[in-house]
Amino acid sequence: MSRTHHGHGHAHSLSDISHTLSPIARWFVIGTLAVTAVAVAVGMVVLWPSDSEHPIPTQFRSADGGPITTVDGEIVDQFHANCLNSMAGSVLETADIPVNPVPGGPCILNAVRFTSGDVAGKYTVLEIPTNRAQAGSGPDTVAPAAGTLDDPQAGQPTLNVGDDIRLATVPGPDGSNRYSFFDFQRGPAIIFWAVLFIAAIVLVAAWRGFRSIIGLAIAFGILTVFTLPAILDGSSPVAVAVVSSAVILFVVLYLAHGVSLRTSSALLGTLTSLLLAGFLSSLAIRTMNLTGLSGDQTTNLQVYQGNISVSGLLLAGFIIGTLGVLNDVTITQASAAFELAAAGEPSRLATFRAAMRVGRDHIASTVYTLVFAYAGSALPLMLLFSVAQQPLGGLLTTDVVAVELARSFVGGIAIALSVPLTTAIAAALTTPAGAGRTPAAHAAA
Repeated sequence: MSRTHHGHGHAHSLSDISHTLSPIARWFVIGTLAVTAVAVAVGMVVLWPSDSEHPIPTQFRSADGGPITTVDGEIVDQFHANCLNSMAGSVLETADIPVNPVPGGPCILNAVRFTSGDVAGKYTVLEIPTNRAQAGSGPDTVAPAAGTLDDPQAGQPTLNVGDDIRLATVPGPDGSNRYSFFDFQRGPAIIFWAVLFIAAIVLVAAWRGFRSIIGLAIAFGILTVFTLPAILDGSSPVAVAVVSSAVILFVVLYLAHGVSLRTSSALLGTLTSLLLAGFLSSLAIRTMNLTGLSGDQTTNLQVYQGNISVSGLLLAGFIIGTLGVLNDVTITQASAAFELAAAGEPSRLATFRAAMRVGRDHIASTVYTLVFAYAGSALPLMLLFSVAQQPLGGLLTTDVVAVELARSFVGGIAIALSVPLTTAIAAALTTPAGAGRTPAAHAAA
């Protein structure tokens, strides 16, 4: 009798815990997120950038000291000729270049018709040196390792008739403008792929996919309006990255997935994992002595914007870089926990264990995605080191490769820890099938 009575008491206590845990967990999650939202809002106000002007780096500055201005153009004719053509870059009234073609000449002359700006309808000449101009044209001339003698030199664009390009305006000493190649026009192609991307997402994910696209646009807006200007103003890159990431998560998750306990559990799990990733990133940067100075962009930024901490910028990049993959993992785990509970898991512990089985598979696949994404971005540099016949150990310990390795390590650890964390939060918020039973039902079971 005593054992039976003890069993009834044990069942009754489990029932009480089961009934009270969800409300406690619910208010804990809501309260924590509310406090976090207030702190993030205060941080955004404190770090909000000023409207101060920043010096333009030399490579982005025109001859008059202002920003580079460009006009559009189209390649309408092309032939080989001698180099140092006096008409190159000047404005012409017709496409007829007063130069005799030279088959196998050391330069490629491109007749370009302006399609925008004050010079629309007029023409200019772009002179592109070939490998022949660099290697010479004697009988013992040897073609460079890459390409042939008639190909553009390394670093020069490969242009064809019909290409739409952008030309930089270069003020001349006599007051007239001259023009040089700046870049290709990619607007129509980018719009095409963007529309295709949006269509694919909306077609498969319907209204939720459309909301995720809106959230993505808002996220880029936050980076453009707040994150970049705040860092340029001299604010701590780490603080700016944390605040920006939190704002993006609040907006994107609730917009794409709706305001619910399921989304809130994923949000709290992501925010906690993000802070953990920031701590691990800081530790990795210090222990691996990462400088972030291996890239030309970072070096130029340090020269022209000396008030920006390069190590802080590196850490900020780590934090923002983990946003997407953490968001993917946490929302999946939260959804798995709630769906398993609704499907009939008898307790929150059973829900947690079942969701963790899903999470382990997710961790394995996501780590591959993370590592190979970083490996792909470092592939050109790895090829360069391979050509230089550097040993594997020396290659892996170079700053630029070590940075990508650190990103992979930190991201992988953050993902692995975010799964049980988010799953536990979500499981605590669920109401499994067994949680709604009465004490009598427990005793009968």
